[in-house]
Amino acid sequence: MPLIQLSPDSIDFPPVKYALEDPNGLLALGGDLSPERLLNAYQNGIFPWFSPDDPILWWSPDPRAILVPEQLHVSRSMMKFISKTSLRVTLNTAFHQVIEACASERDEGTWIDPTIQYSYIQLYLQGVAHSVEVWDQQKLVGGLYGVEQGSLFCGESMFSRQTNASKLALYVFCQHFIRHGGRLIDCQILNPHTESLGATEIPRSDYLQFLYKLQQQPLSPACWAPQDLR
Repeated sequence: MPLIQLSPDSIDFPPVKYALEDPNGLLALGGDLSPERLLNAYQNGIFPWFSPDDPILWWSPDPRAILVPEQLHVSRSMMKFISKTSLRVTLNTAFHQVIEACASERDEGTWIDPTIQYSYIQLYLQGVAHSVEVWDQQKLVGGLYGVEQGSLFCGESMFSRQTNASKLALYVFCQHFIRHGGRLIDCQILNPHTESLGATEIPRSDYLQFLYKLQQQPLSPACWAPQDLR
């Protein structure tokens, strides 16, 4: 089946069963990056990713990479770092700074242009997108952001300006997420880094079953309130 061109007049997506096998998961192109379309994408197991010179591309890969928070892999050296570090970790206190850092600090972040940043910031203002920040005194040195779907968190990007800062953000967030009833983190596509953290692959159909179930299990608003995590 040919690649589907999205209509600018509708935020609907085709069923993910029509996603291509090569490249794996490519479902559609075009449309826009409005907050409404972005949210509809996440609600249906779809996410955007494209290079700066490409049209907007929408993906739903099979298999899907996921992380069970309780199964986050933490090395001995990382545990030693966690026990000794003076870095602080906060939640939802600097979303704008985190997404800007993800865009500028990593090669993979070059697609996070100002239009995309604006759309995710709108989702943050709606209480759907969230950020974790790591601070060295008053300096932002690491963090991550993603989109909440009930008790499932769709991780989008992370950055680190100090050794282990992004890993600390993920570790502290997982502990917080677990305490509040969080069940699953979507990692989208497995790579050596996410695999080293404990991510695994499951069939897309299984992921969608988890997604639709966990969407109906929202966490307490206290989970997402701006706060110190560490």
